[in-house]
Amino acid sequence: MWNFSIGRSLGLMVQTAPFIAFRMMIYFGMALAYVLVTGTGAGIGWGIGGIGDEEFRASSTFIGGLSGFCLTAGVLYLLREYVLYIVKAGHIAVLVELIDGRPLPDNKGQIAYAKEIVSSRFAEASILFAVDQLIKGVLAAITGLVQGITSFLPIPGLDSLMSLIRAFLRIAVGFIDEVILGYTLRTRSDNAWETAQKALVLYAQNSGTMLKNAAFVTIIVYILSIAVFILMLTPAAAVVYWIPGGWSSGGFIFALVFAWAVKASLIEPFAIACMLQAYFRTIEGQSPDPQWEARLSQISSKFKKLGDYAGLST
Repeated sequence: MWNFSIGRSLGLMVQTAPFIAFRMMIYFGMALAYVLVTGTGAGIGWGIGGIGDEEFRASSTFIGGLSGFCLTAGVLYLLREYVLYIVKAGHIAVLVELIDGRPLPDNKGQIAYAKEIVSSRFAEASILFAVDQLIKGVLAAITGLVQGITSFLPIPGLDSLMSLIRAFLRIAVGFIDEVILGYTLRTRSDNAWETAQKALVLYAQNSGTMLKNAAFVTIIVYILSIAVFILMLTPAAAVVYWIPGGWSSGGFIFALVFAWAVKASLIEPFAIACMLQAYFRTIEGQSPDPQWEARLSQISSKFKKLGDYAGLST
């Protein structure tokens, strides 16, 4: 039914417990930043609202809270390269080592060892970020190609079904870019651009199998995420209670933020462990198909750009 083991994925999470703890520290720290800065903004707005009537105070409280939330989101957006480099890629590097049966060094912590692996493949965070953005662009083209093929099928009512399929595919491929990064780390190549190209060709020629696995993983992830969101509504409402002016929409927003932190620190690593297993098992013994390489060059400028950078790196 699928090409991964749920038990093995849970075992990998236990084996990478230091990284899970690190992720929790990072993502729950981000969630706390949202709460504190949003609450501070709402408090400032509430204080300013004292110069007017109740309606003005309610509006200024909301604007203050919204400003704090947006400010936090902007700062965290600027830190996304660091998060990808240290947290996501680092955890992927350790997962790949364990999946391949390579023992981790006893004299070095997991996080330090992962940073060493990532920095040996990507000298700077900006390079990893650039590779990741190009990978996402190529994956979007592959997904579009799959959608285009299904649109020619003579099935009544397919248009409405395809709109649901398109939405689902966009979610399902969300973990694939990290799997492609896992392949670039696994091969220990000095040319990450070229390795990413090969990994994308291997994914494209096995896209049916990979999308099937991604579909199962996505369903699991979103069932868990919705359950976590429902559980987080109560503590989020308690946080809102202490915000001046009773920021009414805050409970829903903070529940989303807390659920996102749980998803990013606990659920996503499980999903990536599943997808890494599926990808490595599926491509075992295969070589990139030149026909698929030519096809990707035709449909994706970002795939060609990876090739251009690969040539410059040799």
